[in-house]
Amino acid sequence: MKKKSIISLIRYHAEKNEAGFRNEAYEIARDFDSSGDYQLAEYIMSLLSDTNTFIPQMNEYDSTFFERLETTEDMLLLPDTITQDLLGIVNAISHHIGINKFLFQGEPGTGKTEAVKQLARILSREIFMVDFSAVIDSKLGQTQKNLSELFKEINGFSQPEKLIILFDEIDAIALDRTNPNDLREMGRATSAMLKGFDRISTDIVIIATTNLYEHFDKALIRRFDSVVDFNRYTREDLISIAEKMMDRYLNKFKLANRDIRLFRKIINLFDPIPYPGDLKNIIKTSIAFSNPNDGVDYFRRLYCSVYGAKPEDLKQLQFQKFTMREIEILTQRSKSSIARDLKAGE
Repeated sequence: MKKKSIISLIRYHAEKNEAGFRNEAYEIARDFDSSGDYQLAEYIMSLLSDTNTFIPQMNEYDSTFFERLETTEDMLLLPDTITQDLLGIVNAISHHIGINKFLFQGEPGTGKTEAVKQLARILSREIFMVDFSAVIDSKLGQTQKNLSELFKEINGFSQPEKLIILFDEIDAIALDRTNPNDLREMGRATSAMLKGFDRISTDIVIIATTNLYEHFDKALIRRFDSVVDFNRYTREDLISIAEKMMDRYLNKFKLANRDIRLFRKIINLFDPIPYPGDLKNIIKTSIAFSNPNDGVDYFRRLYCSVYGAKPEDLKQLQFQKFTMREIEILTQRSKSSIARDLKAGE
């Protein structure tokens, strides 16, 4: 609560300004509600209500097992092959034919969780992510009990058609039960997970993600209606995605200097090219920390991030097939001095 609100409350009370006092109190209640303190917001509103029947904007799905995720409006950058799979998921869910459980598998940074957020936006559903730290317990048998309670809560949602339940990195609990290195307790937990999935209402969309698919329990894989592989990026896919990321951040930082050919050459120095999650961080940081008075400084920072060294070795830059004009941009030197030094080094 802001200090200004306290001062206003006291002032309105001293002035016997009932309308001002109540309006300020309502604002305080809304502030508590938006920050997650729902019970205090409800109490304040009930005190202010003449009928004492106010119901605050509370989340009916509050639970220690879940965390609400926000959807995203950002453009999702995926290869066409994966995009088509996601469109198929949207089509299946929209037709209510009992296809409601999906497993997204792929390396970190391939866009699995972001894809869930996009699906939620398209389907007008809210995302509730399972908090495995609240589910997994060191006490013998408690994890299974928590899983049983978790699935009971999932099936008890009053508006299941408005939800996506996300089991992010489900491999935290669902590894292969036949693995001799796995603890028997976690094997029993996986069995409890299997039973829970068998009893889930088809109105609720379940999406799980994993980057340990090869170690995933095969029986649990069979519980999913579809498995989407997020590792299907070609090198050209990643270069194209990198270009779109560059355009997005250049627009945000109001930088107009674009050289797609130079950008592609720098990205091609990667072997292999990172997945979008890492690419995004590298490109965003290169642009964000560049000199705002130098519209091409981000190329130098990007080169350093990609190659691991500053663009100073003229022979190396020439070997990497950068043109004289591109070397001029990267080194901040004139073409004549570059040509002179290259000739002297022959």
